[in-house]
Amino acid sequence: MEHTTIAVDLAKSVFQVAVSHRPGHLDKERRLSRDRFLAFFAQRPPATIVLEACGSAHYGARQLQPLGHAVRLLPVHDVRPYVRRNATDRTDAKGLLEANRNEEIHPVPVKSIEHQAIASLHRLRSTWVATRTARVNTLRGLRREFGIFIPTGSRRVVPRVRALHEDPAVPSLLHATLAAACDEIEMLEVNRRAVERQLTALADDMPDVQLLQTIPGVGLITATALVALVTDIRRFPSGRHVASFLGLTPREDSSALRRRLGAISKQGDVYVRMLLTHGARSLVWHAKAAGRPTSLQQWAMQTELRRGRNVAAVAMANKLARIVWAVWVQQRPFAADHRLGS
Repeated sequence: MEHTTIAVDLAKSVFQVAVSHRPGHLDKERRLSRDRFLAFFAQRPPATIVLEACGSAHYGARQLQPLGHAVRLLPVHDVRPYVRRNATDRTDAKGLLEANRNEEIHPVPVKSIEHQAIASLHRLRSTWVATRTARVNTLRGLRREFGIFIPTGSRRVVPRVRALHEDPAVPSLLHATLAAACDEIEMLEVNRRAVERQLTALADDMPDVQLLQTIPGVGLITATALVALVTDIRRFPSGRHVASFLGLTPREDSSALRRRLGAISKQGDVYVRMLLTHGARSLVWHAKAAGRPTSLQQWAMQTELRRGRNVAAVAMANKLARIVWAVWVQQRPFAADHRLGS
């Protein structure tokens, strides 16, 4: 029986559609405006619709699924090698059809509205934290130009700048502007805390988030980010696959009998990998202060002694990713006897 596959190159206003009734053959091409997009698919029998997992892809998938279509979101970096010649809307759509034939390319799960909202909160929080850090560093640098040295730490900078508001070493021309910069930093901090309160309220109604927070080194921010990104943990057969998905496994360059492992691949989600690495650093640091370290903390300290602080932190982040898989799949709080998967 013939099955139709439709590839759609998403855009802001115009969509390129490529229809294939047989694998490897392009049977029809259309160019649709946003107003005609849904009407086109509402008139067609159920088909497999392939989209790149880029901006608005999850929203488009949620609109197409009620029409009876099966939607597959393919990672952008996996689709790119299939785009031949110049990158145009037509070649992008054809590349999607070819990439869809590769069974080794795993589709991205379609995010629900709730998961997308959590991801949006994290993106806003990350933006505000980055902006706050930039403003704090700017204030420290400007003060240093006038011989005033402020210690590192965002909590120290604003009070010191305000306390030195009337310092004659700083020209009066800058006083109002520096005060405005301090106000901006304080507002960014208010926004960050508001987002964290929202995430806390959401976590109260999300058992998976509460479960993940039982893992050492995994707090509210990391747990909610993992739930929003992964959505369905059972699509990973083992904890090793989760670590690889997050880019925490070594890059391999092997041939014949020679096998060479390098640094981590960094091919996964940058934000979640950063959160897990920070959690791992915290875990390694607290392991030294623990009176009776757990087996996990002992492993962290031994790894640090053998390979150094940074390698130990990344190795611990890899182990945390495996523990996340075990806790989530087994649906029980963290315990020392968890099977982490191969």
